[in-house]
Amino acid sequence: MSRASALFFCLPTWLEGRGPGVGSRVGIRLLLILVLLLAAVQIAFRPLAIVGRTPVAQRPQLRMNLGLDLQGGSLLVLEGQDTPTARATPEAVDAAMRVIERRVDQLGVVEPTIQRQGANRILIELPGIADPQRAIALIGKTALLEFVDTGTTQLPEGATWSADGRTVTLPEGAGAPPTPGAAPPARTLALEKKVILTGAELETAQAGFDQQTAQPIVNFRLRGGGARVFEEFTGANVGRYLTIVLDNEVISSPVIRDRIPGGQGQISGGFRTIEEARDLAVLLRGGALPIPVQVVENRTVGPQLGRDSIEASLRASWIALAAVGLFMLLFYGLSGVLADLALALYVLVVLAVLSGLGATLTLPGIAGLVLSVGMAVDANVIIFEKLKEELRAGKSLRLAVGAGWNRAIQTIVDSNVTTLIATAVLFLLGSGPIRGFAVTLSIGVLVSMFTAIVVTRALVDGASAIGLGPLVARVAGRTAR
Repeated sequence: MSRASALFFCLPTWLEGRGPGVGSRVGIRLLLILVLLLAAVQIAFRPLAIVGRTPVAQRPQLRMNLGLDLQGGSLLVLEGQDTPTARATPEAVDAAMRVIERRVDQLGVVEPTIQRQGANRILIELPGIADPQRAIALIGKTALLEFVDTGTTQLPEGATWSADGRTVTLPEGAGAPPTPGAAPPARTLALEKKVILTGAELETAQAGFDQQTAQPIVNFRLRGGGARVFEEFTGANVGRYLTIVLDNEVISSPVIRDRIPGGQGQISGGFRTIEEARDLAVLLRGGALPIPVQVVENRTVGPQLGRDSIEASLRASWIALAAVGLFMLLFYGLSGVLADLALALYVLVVLAVLSGLGATLTLPGIAGLVLSVGMAVDANVIIFEKLKEELRAGKSLRLAVGAGWNRAIQTIVDSNVTTLIATAVLFLLGSGPIRGFAVTLSIGVLVSMFTAIVVTRALVDGASAIGLGPLVARVAGRTAR
């Protein structure tokens, strides 16, 4: 006998009723199963909401996170780009993934998928995000923030530094208006980029409104070392300009009016809406990408496809459940009915576990759930066949139930352990949808072992305790003794 089997071998001994108090023990087990049923319904469907300390009835609805294929959303594939100072190595791509994960967390996306493809590509699935352009703007921007000393030169918003940091290109319309008949004013300015601090020194950034102008701004705070450098620089350069640059583009160029202690400041100008200020704050909190990335694939999955997939999958699931229930009823009579009740509890418990863990349900996940239903019934079939053998050997129903469960447990546990090993491999090596399949299948396997070994046994003992033993014994074509 395997060690895994031995762990479960003691369960029937605890469940088996002997001597006085049989009815009370069976009643306690059935009561615990009822409590489990009610808890599963509450976790999965939330029919009761707690307002203060008062439970309030509400419309039951399955509380489950849906994947991209069911809910719709955006799918992006980013490719790391080489630069003169950094190459898109696997290590750099991994570092970029960590920054992207922080940015996606700021978006509030539930259960996104972020994984590397090949050496320099990143796959991103964002369920519920219907605006891929905003996602691209937030996820794919390098977001390198720099505080630059421009001395007595104030640069206009939108001016851009060259890659070597030696010249600035002014935007259209900047500078003095052109004189009729004269050459247009130069739009390139020789100015070395003297970086004082970068966004790596930021502790936090929050969007808000300027109290005087009511314009959107971004308030930021620097860490200890950066705060000291910021205070010393502003104190020594009053009346000069400290230009704030994002990805080589000027977003504001304020004059330093006084020493700024505490490392606190604000970025203003250029924000048409508060959403733009919030997006910049998200980028700054997430940090700068170590390498630039380029969008090589951008796909939007419509919610209509998700609704059609859900309806088709639910229809297939109900058909499968009905077919399995009918099979057990026709082949095993009352025992099959008890197995169907345990199967119904199994489905509720699996949904409650998935909902409680915040797991994301995908189409492959639904397939894993339906497959685990068949495996749950398979365990009951093994148990009932062993029960039939014991009854046909002439044992009483009570002894046959105990011996049949003991003989079946080893087979059930060993077969399910091998399935769990396979699902573990799929989860560790698979992609998003495959991992969803592995999660639902593994949870289904574990719950099916519990319902087959514990719940079905309790229901059979309960049926026997209320005088339905002869109907249970008909599974072997004979009456109970």
